[in-house]
Amino acid sequence: MPRSAAGQSRSSARYTVIRGEATPRVPHDELRVVSIGSATTQRYGKHHLVPFGEMIPGKAVFGWFIRNVLAIPLADQTPGPAYQAPFEVAGERVAVNICYEDAFGGELARRAAESTLLINVTNDAWYGRSLAAEQHEQIAAMRALEAARPMLRATNTGITSIIDHRGVEIARLPWFTRGVLEGRIAGRTGATPYVRFGDAVAVIAAALLAVTTLLLGRLRTRL
Repeated sequence: MPRSAAGQSRSSARYTVIRGEATPRVPHDELRVVSIGSATTQRYGKHHLVPFGEMIPGKAVFGWFIRNVLAIPLADQTPGPAYQAPFEVAGERVAVNICYEDAFGGELARRAAESTLLINVTNDAWYGRSLAAEQHEQIAAMRALEAARPMLRATNTGITSIIDHRGVEIARLPWFTRGVLEGRIAGRTGATPYVRFGDAVAVIAAALLAVTTLLLGRLRTRL
């Protein structure tokens, strides 16, 4: 993983965001973050794997067919544990997420509850200079807003950025430019409604809307 993006914690200690490794010999393959800055070694293994990109869904049924008949060289990694403690770095508690794990707000919100910062490490080289990399940046910004936690992003081709707790990007590195992004950011505590309730409010509201629409439709047909 690239060494990139630096920040400032509440304890005023500057740190380099990320060092990672991929090691096929370990159980999680490992889309794995192994340390942040000068903190002691801490490990996070990616939990939410991408179907067909990082794991074979229904492997017991389809795995043999995919590997031997279609002969598609798909990765098949083992997910990290569902619960992994936040990293302890410079007085902050850091919730690490890898690649598109930041697309799943409910999962990240549960981890943000006991964290003060979010960090996303990703390989967006697949997208070149398309809008997909910008879209991923916007997804990360939404997660920061939902949890009211700053998000630091370290990417290999862009977009490496610092996003504040309001979901506002305050600094970034240019695409496809090697460099170090430095800035000041403070960890946050507390729980937003989304951190407390996740998607439950939206699901209940959608269910109520559906029931109301159904009842009104039946009422109109009777009239």
